[in-house]
Amino acid sequence: MSLTIYAAPMSSATPVVHALAELDVPCEHIPVDLSAGDQRKPEFLALNPNGKVPLLVVDGTPMFEAVAIMQWLGDRYGVDKGLWPAAEDPARLEALSWSTWAYVSFGANLSRFILTTSDRAPQALHNKAHAEHSDAELQTLLGLLNDRLASRAYLLGEKFGLVDLIVGNTVTYGTFCGLSVEAHAHVQEWLSRLHARPAYKKVWLGTPQ
Repeated sequence: MSLTIYAAPMSSATPVVHALAELDVPCEHIPVDLSAGDQRKPEFLALNPNGKVPLLVVDGTPMFEAVAIMQWLGDRYGVDKGLWPAAEDPARLEALSWSTWAYVSFGANLSRFILTTSDRAPQALHNKAHAEHSDAELQTLLGLLNDRLASRAYLLGEKFGLVDLIVGNTVTYGTFCGLSVEAHAHVQEWLSRLHARPAYKKVWLGTPQ
């Protein structure tokens, strides 16, 4: 199977690159210079009309949206490696739920939080009341995650899985953008375990495996 990933450093594509590294999947990497507008060139838009990264091309067929790509990688490669539940395993339902939660419930609130607080967002979008509301919503969601991790080391039990990478990358990105996890001890401990893994260090920190 031929895989090609179009990605930019420290972008929405980084979790997918991280997943590929964790799964040890051979894949051609094509850099996309977002500042130069590579993502808006006709040849890129022909593959991904969204004009964004990540873009994964599988035997000539393009896939976009990070969570869809990572769930597919779990199905295709993660089951055999013990990093994603098989189709008949009830844990598959939980893996799909939590990974989608990261990008829909948590991700939507995180986007609002960033738009209303980040120096990179236009000042016209900054709004203290909206920022406080988004932060409160995120703290509630982190509380749900913290409760989940209170009785287990990882989201599906005592063993690391791709769902931890998917959810953990989303929370990690939030901390880079000013989101605090200090009130959630189990989340902090779980993130520390994720950040200690060689694939995380390679992709996020540039440390050789």
